Amino acid sequence: MRKPELLAPAGDWEKLKYALAYGADAVYMGGQAFGLRAFAGNFNFETMEKAIRWTHGLGKKVYVTVNIFAHEPDFEALPAYLKKLEELGVDGAIVSDPGIIAIAQEVAPRLPLHLSTQANSTNSYGVRFWLKQGIERVVLARELTLEELGEMRSKVEGGLEVFIHGAMCMSYSGRCLLSNYLTGRDANRGECTQPCRWGYSLVEEKRPEQVFPIEEDERGTYVFNSHDLCLLPHLPLLKPLGLDSYKIEGRMKSVQYVASTVKVYREAIDTLWDQGEKAFQAKLPQWLEEMDKVSHRDYSPGFLFGKPGAKSHNLESSHYVRDYDFVGVSLSDDEQEQGEIMGSKPEPLATDLINCFMAWIEQRNNFKRGEVLEVLTPQGVSWSFEVKEMWDTEGELVEVARHAQQMLRIVVPKEILPYSILRRAKSDKR
Repeated sequence: MRKPELLAPAGDWEKLKYALAYGADAVYMGGQAFGLRAFAGNFNFETMEKAIRWTHGLGKKVYVTVNIFAHEPDFEALPAYLKKLEELGVDGAIVSDPGIIAIAQEVAPRLPLHLSTQANSTNSYGVRFWLKQGIERVVLARELTLEELGEMRSKVEGGLEVFIHGAMCMSYSGRCLLSNYLTGRDANRGECTQPCRWGYSLVEEKRPEQVFPIEEDERGTYVFNSHDLCLLPHLPLLKPLGLDSYKIEGRMKSVQYVASTVKVYREAIDTLWDQGEKAFQAKLPQWLEEMDKVSHRDYSPGFLFGKPGAKSHNLESSHYVRDYDFVGVSLSDDEQEQGEIMGSKPEPLATDLINCFMAWIEQRNNFKRGEVLEVLTPQGVSWSFEVKEMWDTEGELVEVARHAQQMLRIVVPKEILPYSILRRAKSDKR
């Protein structure tokens, strides 16, 4: 059985490169208009063209979100925008609005169209309808069980994509009005403020100053706060269905999130398809351990085994689980040259470090000498080292890396590969 495409989020240029380096077959991004992540890094046409060349050069694909629910004024700029996507060679536009679909087919007929999960495709009849309209792939609604997914696959020959990991929304496949109502920012036009993660209490009309907690908790109650989706343990159940693409949510998430989740699902898919379920189950504990190192809410299988109940919502807090701090990334030779930092080559001060390696990194969170950092690499297992010596670009010895995105040269026991992530386990003192 053919492996499914592993589709990863590319919230900006850096995340795109990390997603591809860690094994994604394709990435999805937003332009600077008409997408549902208005506050992601997003791409203008210049950076989009660069990203497409980079991705196609690796033999991989780029999809662009055009999935807002459009209003009449949007159609003034949409035709030119869609034509440009076609001209740039985008492998697919992710759309949800029938009006946008109609315009795309008229002005950019060679632009493949994928139907967004926002269109709420929950049955084979609806999917077949959209395929007849020229849609090449349908991103299925997240509110589907394993049984429903299997039945739909048996009745549909076109492309089917399913979310396997990431944040879940309390509304139906993301079609929410809470943000619009409470803040004036429209979730269906990319400006969601995530009010589903806020704490709520009960207020009686004639006593507006008196707040009654829905449950006895001084922090309030998070009645809309869903767990994150994680179908990693259940990939053996999805495999026989023959779905075309497995999608990871998270264009607003960190580089560490992208790297970790893509690496785990890449290894899991390859192991399951190439070596079988026994090998998959043997490695599953280490993959689940890696997933716990990423900033996340409690995990859930979503709707895979039926409608989620109270156990799929965290009613006490909307806080993320963060057991590790993301502290830095390694720099490639090209990045070193672009940063003009190759000239600084300090020698180790301690004689026992002579046989070690030197590596350039970019700081993302403060760390200091004496701390133990873990290295997540695109290939191979993670490894750890103690920070013994490090220097800035002037060759000055540094005790604490406290400046945002500071370039540092550090001593490491072995070579750090490009696109590696450096992180630090949190202790009770932090």
